[in-house]
Amino acid sequence: MNPTPHVPPLPTRREDLVARLREHPHCDLLVIGGGATGLGVALDGASRGLSVILLESLDFAKGSSSRATKLVHGGVRYLAQGDLPLVREALRERATLLANAPHLAQPIPFVMPCYRFWEAPFYGLGLKLYEAMAGTRSLGSTRFLSRKETLSLLPTARPQGLWGGVKYWDGQFDDARLALAIARTAAREGALLVNYCAVTGLIHARGRVAGVRAKDAETGETFAIHAGCVVNAAGVWVDELRARDAEALGQPVDDMLSPSQGVHLVVDKTFLPGDHALLVPSTVDGRVLFAVPWLGKVILGTTDTPRQQADREPTAMRQEVDFILRESARYLSRAPQVGDIRSLWVGLRPLVRPVGKTAQSTRGLSREHTVLVSSSGLVSVTGGKWTTYRAMASDVLAHCVAARLLPPHGQCVTDKLPLAGFQASTHKLSDEPGLQGYGSDASAVRALAVAQAESELGGGLTPAMVRFAVRHEYARCVEDVLARRSRLLFLDAALAAKVAPAVAAIMREELGSDPRLEDFRVLCRQYQHVPL
Repeated sequence: MNPTPHVPPLPTRREDLVARLREHPHCDLLVIGGGATGLGVALDGASRGLSVILLESLDFAKGSSSRATKLVHGGVRYLAQGDLPLVREALRERATLLANAPHLAQPIPFVMPCYRFWEAPFYGLGLKLYEAMAGTRSLGSTRFLSRKETLSLLPTARPQGLWGGVKYWDGQFDDARLALAIARTAAREGALLVNYCAVTGLIHARGRVAGVRAKDAETGETFAIHAGCVVNAAGVWVDELRARDAEALGQPVDDMLSPSQGVHLVVDKTFLPGDHALLVPSTVDGRVLFAVPWLGKVILGTTDTPRQQADREPTAMRQEVDFILRESARYLSRAPQVGDIRSLWVGLRPLVRPVGKTAQSTRGLSREHTVLVSSSGLVSVTGGKWTTYRAMASDVLAHCVAARLLPPHGQCVTDKLPLAGFQASTHKLSDEPGLQGYGSDASAVRALAVAQAESELGGGLTPAMVRFAVRHEYARCVEDVLARRSRLLFLDAALAAKVAPAVAAIMREELGSDPRLEDFRVLCRQYQHVPL
């Protein structure tokens, strides 16, 4: 790869973005949804020379795209399910993502401790196949470990009954900051992206989708935006827009999704010191369990529970929390308790429902994506996973061209396109949070310091980072900063609540408006609350 020279970060003044939307309410490609998939489509389209507008009703990556297990992976569990094409594609995309955003994604070693004599050869051979499928894109060798070697890499693993282990490699990333990097890269390529601007309806002309109606959540201003192609990339909410489209045409429509809920618990790194993650390939009910070092903490998860309702802020069920703690206790010498949880967060997976499939269980549903083009020309995409966001975007545009919604255009170039902040990085995401994730933008952040040595606000966050988030990263409220520009809410909800007033004061100076501090305090309580 020949990375482009560092480009100074573009300003994201909301007045300017909304003015562009008002003055030029037409485009080749309009994308609804600012998660991984929608942002990927916007970047792909803009980098091919199309005029692109993306609208997000809340904040970029507010939904599922900030609540992943933080792994860039081919999918060990998908290999066990025999979904080799998905694994092969994901391994290829894993290498691409690590190359395009090394400041936000890096390799991480995993150790699978083995407590039964047959586990090492059985799972080890599967992991050897996983490495072989990566080919030249392999991140490291898969190795069989002795009992002593396993405990040296996982010093807090439960020693009783331990036979040995298997070490393999995968990738790790900061999902919300990667989403921002994609958004900023798309803007650099000419796309117009506006968060907190909800699509309120579709515009139909002669039975075809010709654009959308939208409303600015901050001012109430409404817009009619015309587009040659409209892509519905609303994640777990994709069926809501499909239903509106079908209703306008007087046609029935079946839901695409069976959403699944994944719960994550965050605890201190003392429960799993070092840089190696822990994998349990099959828990008592057949799920995969991870314990992953991330930004100075450890993420424990995840669950796979069917959900009928797609809430914006989904909540955990007590049995899910108990499951993770109970399974962790089977593999860690010091088991985390409820009081050790620093943050508790939940993400919804947009799993595609096969025809006739019920929502009794989602563990067997494919993680592959699906693209549907309605009779009106509305293009809907859902499913998939973070690792393959770029391939999904390319497939969406191929469907748009095949349906004659977009003219033939240049080849996809995002496989070689460095993302905003690109910089070769030697830090690990297991390290404490700080400026590392900004890559080449770190100097621009430092330049925003009012005093030469501003005091840290807490959790590695500085006043300059808050200013950078407002001026260059689309941040509009305290939650935007502490949940997604910084990851403090996801790491330590109590500390995030403590830091919030200072963040709000800086944002009020920058924005000249209310940064919704009280709303964030309510959210912090949810991330600290363990259900009864």
